[in-house]
Amino acid sequence: MTNVQELVERRERLLGPGNPLFYDAPVHLVRGEGVWLHDADGNKYLDCYNNVPCVGHCHPRVVGALCAQAGTLNTHTRYLHENILDYAECLLNKFDDGLDRVAIACTGSEANDLALRIARVNSGGEGFICTNATYHGNTTAVAQLSSIFEPVGGYGDNIRMVSWPDSYRAADGLEGEALADVYADEIETAINSLEANGIKLAGMIACPIFANEGLPNIPDGYMRKAIDYVHAAGGVYIADEVQSGFGRTGRWWGYEESGVIPDIVTLGKPMGAGHPVSGVVARGELLDNYRRHEMYFNTFGGNPVSCAVAMAVLDVIDDEGLVANAAEVGDYVLEKFKELQSRHDMIGDVRGSGLFFGIDLVNDRETKEPAADKARTIVNAMRHKGVLMSKIGEHDNVLKLRPPLCFSKDNADFLAATLDEVMAAV
Repeated sequence: MTNVQELVERRERLLGPGNPLFYDAPVHLVRGEGVWLHDADGNKYLDCYNNVPCVGHCHPRVVGALCAQAGTLNTHTRYLHENILDYAECLLNKFDDGLDRVAIACTGSEANDLALRIARVNSGGEGFICTNATYHGNTTAVAQLSSIFEPVGGYGDNIRMVSWPDSYRAADGLEGEALADVYADEIETAINSLEANGIKLAGMIACPIFANEGLPNIPDGYMRKAIDYVHAAGGVYIADEVQSGFGRTGRWWGYEESGVIPDIVTLGKPMGAGHPVSGVVARGELLDNYRRHEMYFNTFGGNPVSCAVAMAVLDVIDDEGLVANAAEVGDYVLEKFKELQSRHDMIGDVRGSGLFFGIDLVNDRETKEPAADKARTIVNAMRHKGVLMSKIGEHDNVLKLRPPLCFSKDNADFLAATLDEVMAAV
């Protein structure tokens, strides 16, 4: 058996204290295949959390594409190569017609950082709006828009945070269009606040399904109303699809649920199924105008290996019907969770979008008091039962599940049965 504590101590000695680890008893993983992960002691885990290997861990077509190209050529994009062009064509074909340019980077943080620069150049503004319970990356610029972790030195005068559209603990008990108006009106208030301080709006950035906020049921019409305010003020809408993109929601892109087409879309995590590649897709006039003002170059972004891997991911998603699978199996999982809700009073609300789920835990269904302690207990207990998941949300009480897109109904049955058993013991 491995000495986990020894590994933790070595990690802290070499990497420094404070590097986050999942679970009270950290897991030492050594192998992955499909939806399964294996630790150094031979234990097997159903992966219900890692959306990065979206087509499944170590998919042979993705691994094969990586090895073949790495054994042939890998260099940066100041030389001509077909891979980045072939990939760009295939990727852009997945988007609405107006989104017709792409820049390739390495991480979601880089993609969001570039998106902010594009927004500044095209709007002539410096002000940005985000929600009050979100995360968009770890560069100095995007850390300003990540309210889960306050940046060193605090937030700049050009940042305004608004309430995320919570339908479960709704403002003033409202619902429907009235609730959408309350939340959307905060966007207008934020814009007016910026202008009162002599700051022009550059844009608003949001995950279109508000994943970090707890995957809420978004009030009908909210996104349209919110982005109308942004556009009226000369700003752009940046959709952070790092978590919601590439079929996760049962559609190719999370923004499709609202019907509001972004000006800029940022991509990351699942784009390379574990390989570090990310992207910014934008309306052509925005990216073209940005490039006229500033040269953007990324040494590793768009290299032949990364593009070969990313292309293989697109091919697997298409060839294996994984977007449709996310929709079908996602509906099945959601029904399973609703069955659990009927038996466990701690489940206040169940939310889902394709193969992305949030289970809002409460101490009391009437008061809807968040149950963060129960969420922590359940996440750790599930780990010991062979299921990996996490928690999220403004109150840290929402169970967060986003398994690989090849997740099956049999996997769902095992997940639901194990969660039922664990909840019964809490």
